[in-house]
Amino acid sequence: MIETTASLLGLINVFLVVRRSMWNYPFALAMVSLYAWVFYHEKLYSDALLQLFFFVVNLYGWRNWARSRAGSGEVVVETMGVRARLAWALVCAAVIGTWGYAMHRLTDAAYPWWDGSIAVLSIAAQILQSRRNWECWVLWITVDLLAIPLFAIKGLWLTASLYCVFLALSAWGLINWLKARE
Repeated sequence: MIETTASLLGLINVFLVVRRSMWNYPFALAMVSLYAWVFYHEKLYSDALLQLFFFVVNLYGWRNWARSRAGSGEVVVETMGVRARLAWALVCAAVIGTWGYAMHRLTDAAYPWWDGSIAVLSIAAQILQSRRNWECWVLWITVDLLAIPLFAIKGLWLTASLYCVFLALSAWGLINWLKARE
């Protein structure tokens, strides 16, 4: 029941993010709270900790989006430069290596490297999303492609299915935000 509710909230949340609606944030806060519990009980510790991070970053994003609306009331989309993209990629690679190694050595995490990669890329995507950068969708697509098989292997079929929908929504988000960028 908890996974089902979290999945439903997740669908609503991502649909609203794609549409650049500020209403995504209440749904996001509820969803990540429930998923923290689900992932902890499945020993996907990186994903469980990630939900706590998402809670805090969603509070930041809500505030940032509220202050960054165009005259039409829509959230303004930003673009990163080539150097910034490269820096984000290098930092993500370094953090994935460090986090994956720590989870492998220090916990009994199931799939520590795979789960850790999803967590690190999700953190980067969430920060970029909160900053209104369209590049977040490229990371979300990568996260979805990594998460679907992991959650299927763990028997979290509803969550794996949700991430299939997230993948489609992320592609839509990328297209929508590219059209709306400054």
